[in-house]
Amino acid sequence: MTATDQLTPSSPATMADPLGDVFHLLRLTGTFYCAPELREPWGIDVPDLAERMVLVAVTEGACVLFLEDETEIELRPGQLILLPHGRPVKLKSSRDVTATPLFDIPAKRHSPNYETMIFGGSGRLTRMICGVLRVDHAVAKRLIDLLPSKIFLDTFDQGASTWLHSTLRYLAEEAGDPRPGGEVVLTRLADILVVQAIRSWLEKSDGHEAGWIGALRHPKLGRALQAFHREPHITWTVARLARCAGMSRSAFSARFKEMTGEGVMQYVTRWRMQLAWTEFQDGEMSLSQVAAQLGYDSEAAFSRAFKRVTGHTPGSVRRVSR
Repeated sequence: MTATDQLTPSSPATMADPLGDVFHLLRLTGTFYCAPELREPWGIDVPDLAERMVLVAVTEGACVLFLEDETEIELRPGQLILLPHGRPVKLKSSRDVTATPLFDIPAKRHSPNYETMIFGGSGRLTRMICGVLRVDHAVAKRLIDLLPSKIFLDTFDQGASTWLHSTLRYLAEEAGDPRPGGEVVLTRLADILVVQAIRSWLEKSDGHEAGWIGALRHPKLGRALQAFHREPHITWTVARLARCAGMSRSAFSARFKEMTGEGVMQYVTRWRMQLAWTEFQDGEMSLSQVAAQLGYDSEAAFSRAFKRVTGHTPGSVRRVSR
């Protein structure tokens, strides 16, 4: 992978949907997958997993999920919940059961990121698939930040029934009868469920006419945002982005700020620094390479912009990450 590949999207040139571009960049990194086999009574206390998404899909039996705001949700086969912001949650066979901290429960590790677990008493059996996932790309992270605290889906929801039922049924078959390659199948299906859950929420939710999602969906602003997200290293100006949108410079600037809450070039600079932050955390590019790939002629100019926007120096971010 080249330096350019790391910092710019590789979306097909024919893709015309800016929000679709965001999903193209929704590259999930599974940090932890677990297929628990639980018998009543049982309870699991999942800690706060900052900057991670938590997926719980029940394939057999039932469980009661307790969120930190005291919301109580019962999950049965064919239902799943996605917690986009990784907040603490308790999973129990019933309300009065004491929950054991997740990492205190013995589990069988099959790979660095996948394990199975047998836990509880001798009562009714519950099977589920749990995933803890991270989003790496700055574009996709912006979308995740706008999601609600929970997304709940079940096979009886109109529009979700066919794909959700089929995916969860396949998931249940793989979890109940492990076969060669089963780990790969389970983890990939979990990734699909996360993407489908987000898509379903976007399709059903109102209130996206304004804000960043609204700007992506706007027939003109969306074109400009898509062009910039694909090639952030180009020397972008308000006039150049306005031409992409097919609007006058003044009309584009006013509409952009009205919808996103920030000026055009403020957005451009902040977005570039988000990309740089991700690269400093996870990549091996030098400071000069990152600066060049984001359109800066000098390391000094880039470093000043990075410090102004993030409050940190590039070197401090890289040191902490390492």
